[in-house]
Amino acid sequence: MRLLIGLLLAALFIGCNNSTNDKKSPLAINSSQNDAALKDSANFTSIQWLDSLDKNFGKIAEGQKLEVSFSFKNTGDKPLVITRVQPSCGCTIAEQPSEPIAPGGQGTIKASFNSEGRMGVNHKTLSVYANTKLAQVHELHFEVEVEKKKW
Repeated sequence: MRLLIGLLLAALFIGCNNSTNDKKSPLAINSSQNDAALKDSANFTSIQWLDSLDKNFGKIAEGQKLEVSFSFKNTGDKPLVITRVQPSCGCTIAEQPSEPIAPGGQGTIKASFNSEGRMGVNHKTLSVYANTKLAQVHELHFEVEVEKKKW
């Protein structure tokens, strides 16, 4: 039995190694491009936020999911690379553009806030990491008051 398990694990390991050696993962390519964009000042650009950086969504019922978005424009002359969007806690899931934004192009940072168990006023932050000249971390804020479910 141990021999069989060992052979299965070895086959799985070899199969995984072969599949990753055959072609480069798009994530690995994007990761190195992202790293270069943040480190090389020749790749820096500028961003203009088209929405307020602070949003108040009023009141919602507990358990409701709140969809949030922040629009921006690349106002520089290099591609804008959003390398990461980090929510302030696990109750918020963020999405970021998967491709660089061309000069003059626009994009959106989206997030979904799960209000389950989050009664009261909630102040949330999205930290956006990008290859921008003045600041490489942009703070987006939203506030929502979660009311107890009414049965």
